[in-house]
Amino acid sequence: MRIRVVSSKEEIETLGAGEKIIHLAFRPSNKDIFALVQTCPNVKAIHVPSSYIKTISGSTRMFLEMQGISLLEGDVWGHRKDINEYSEVKPAVFERMEELKSEGLSESAVLDRLGRETRLSKDLLKFLLKEKGKKK
Repeated sequence: MRIRVVSSKEEIETLGAGEKIIHLAFRPSNKDIFALVQTCPNVKAIHVPSSYIKTISGSTRMFLEMQGISLLEGDVWGHRKDINEYSEVKPAVFERMEELKSEGLSESAVLDRLGRETRLSKDLLKFLLKEKGKKK
C-alpha cells in the first residue's frame, strides 16, 4: 500500500484524484485540508504528525468524519521525499498482521507488536487492519 507524502500546501494541487492515503508533512490549515479533499475525492485517510494533529480544528475533524475520511496520527519514518514521493507499506506488514491474528492475539496486541516491529503509527496500523477486513 502506498502513502502519498505531501511536503507543502502548494503540492496539494498537483495530487491525483485517485490518492487513498496522504501524509501531510507540514502543518495544514483548515483550508489546506478542504483543498485536499476537493483535489482527492477518493481519499480515505489523512496521516499527520503528532505535533501537527493537535492544531486541527474540531470543525475540520467533524468535516472529515462526515466525509468518511480517517484522520490518523503518526509519521513516515526514514522516508526520503527526494527519492520517492510515496512511502510504501510493505506486503510483509500485512502478512505479519495475519500471522499475529492467526496466533489468536487481540487487535490491541497485534497493533502493539506491529508498532514495535515496523515503526508505523498505531493509528495507521489500526486503519490498515480495518481496511484489510473490509476487502474480505
